[in-house]
Amino acid sequence: MASSTVTSAQPERPPRPNLAFRRLRGKRSPAEFAAAVRRAAREIGERVSCDARYVGRVEAGEIRCPNYAYERVFLHMFPGRTLTDLGFAPRSSVRGRQARSTSESRGAGEPYDTRDTHDTHHLYETHDNNEESDVLRRAFMTSGATVAAASLGPLGLAFDAAAAGRPARRAGTGEAGALEEAVRRIRLLDDRHGADGLYRRAAAPLRTAYALLDAGASRQATADRLYTGAGELAISVGWLAHDSGRFDDARSHYAEALATARMNGDAGLEAHAFCNMAFLARDAGRPREAVRAAQAAQRAARPLGSARLMSLLALREAGGWAGLADRVGCEQALVRAQTFFERGPSDADPEWMSFYGEAEREGLEAQCWSTLGDWPRAARHARRAGDLQDPHFTRNLALYSAELADDLARGGRPDEAAGAGMRCLDLLGEVQSSRIHTMLAGTARVLLPHRRASGVSTFLDRHGALPRPA
Repeated sequence: MASSTVTSAQPERPPRPNLAFRRLRGKRSPAEFAAAVRRAAREIGERVSCDARYVGRVEAGEIRCPNYAYERVFLHMFPGRTLTDLGFAPRSSVRGRQARSTSESRGAGEPYDTRDTHDTHHLYETHDNNEESDVLRRAFMTSGATVAAASLGPLGLAFDAAAAGRPARRAGTGEAGALEEAVRRIRLLDDRHGADGLYRRAAAPLRTAYALLDAGASRQATADRLYTGAGELAISVGWLAHDSGRFDDARSHYAEALATARMNGDAGLEAHAFCNMAFLARDAGRPREAVRAAQAAQRAARPLGSARLMSLLALREAGGWAGLADRVGCEQALVRAQTFFERGPSDADPEWMSFYGEAEREGLEAQCWSTLGDWPRAARHARRAGDLQDPHFTRNLALYSAELADDLARGGRPDEAAGAGMRCLDLLGEVQSSRIHTMLAGTARVLLPHRRASGVSTFLDRHGALPRPA
């Protein structure tokens, strides 16, 4: 019984204050330092919800090791230092089974889980299922390295093999945190490398996520996190399918995320699912469905209070109107997107929107004008998108270059198109995206009659030598 398990837990070892981190804060207040952390996160394309309370927890030693997002931000803020230099415990000592001795029975979740939450259920959750917790963590937390290394097997198989034949046990905060981190790492890898090669490997953690949901959780707050995490993971896997040209698979994953959102009454997850469904419908040649899905997303998102989210959803709607050749409807949606965007970011902005800034807004507007056949205007926005894009988002840099090349080619400027195409080709060593390959192939066909124009022949030859995506 849960109650007997709780009473048998041993008292925790008192946390040790992190004096090194306190020294780094200097004369700044916790709130001022938290603001600096958020600024640093934006500089490298991360999104963290750091506030004075989080800073206080770090300095008090309650957070012994930050999650991966915070780690990247802190190392960016203090170059040349390690986590140990910042006063944190080594990651291995926080997360391994040996570190979760009876004197730290709660440590699997709290010292590593840095979500800012006031939920007191965390204090009473039990982690006596250490073996299964470790297996689940390996399935999720090693996913980034596994996906990036083509020589390794599919993700999540460690869980499938180890858990087979054993009764499922209820999940705790450690599993919820591992699931959330898996979503972050898949997004990070997609930002840098594109979807091809990631999709099939990311499907196994998704199966594990829904196995966690089926097993249940010991507390409602943890169950809510699992539902949201599984839904977000389904959307991430759906996007990998979408970007690699597997539209039917993407549609299935997005529908699964939408069902998960509605079962749990999660308006944020519902808005995200409809947002991606609108994007997919546009790309699949179903513009009216794109409009309706974007409008449904806006209805779900309106109470959430995020102007940036409403801006993105208005752009999704604009893309649908452009596909219907409705210039007036498209322009009206673009005006709404700009109006919402100018209200600026807020704490209500969802974590998954870290990609959406001025560059992405320009890129999506460029796509609208391109669909409407206004090539000069499309090229102008695509060029701005590339100029504004943070180099952290390598895939988007390649995407905007491909868009610019296509717009210039179709607008009768073959030499400039070839130059933009070459910049895109330079990035394809790091990026694998069927979407980008398809766009470049279309640009190459448009440029064929202009082979004698400056740079076009070089571009066509180099493009022709590309290995074809599987």
